[in-house]
Amino acid sequence: MLSLKPQDIAVLLKIVAMKGRWTVAGLARDIYLSPSETHAALSRAEQAKLFDGSSRCVRLESLEEFMLHGLQYVYLGVKGELTRGMPTSIAAPPLVGKHFDEPDIPPVWPHPMGLKRGYSLEPLYKKAPDAAAADNDFYELLALTDALREGTSRIRSVATSELKSRFAEYALYTGGLK
Repeated sequence: MLSLKPQDIAVLLKIVAMKGRWTVAGLARDIYLSPSETHAALSRAEQAKLFDGSSRCVRLESLEEFMLHGLQYVYLGVKGELTRGMPTSIAAPPLVGKHFDEPDIPPVWPHPMGLKRGYSLEPLYKKAPDAAAADNDFYELLALTDALREGTSRIRSVATSELKSRFAEYALYTGGLK
């Protein structure tokens, strides 16, 4: 029986951020997973029809549909206690500044090196803050994912538009699968 894990979505988003230029070993290193965890994530994503193993491309339409219509129900964005961490969702690029003012109490991924104080939001997977700190494109995709997980309908609408734009860019580089 197939059971997607949140890190499977992160692996696919990292492939999108890398615009299709990746190896399993490099992908694993960049997202702080082991090569076996990364390979297993790709296998589960392929079973779920979110990834095409033969072309090594993300199935954009399927991933988009899942993210826009299922993600918030499967990988809940639950608000927690006030803590120090790394801004996400509406408090992170590309939403903050471009579409919204910074909230008084922003959502943050709890992290010891975090510079913002806000309400905690569990990251999609444990090492997301570390991986996001090293790759701005991946950070933005994860922040948009969090906006879909926990945002209001207005926030979700803007995040959807931004996410679709990034998926279209990936398709240009890879001839991305529909």
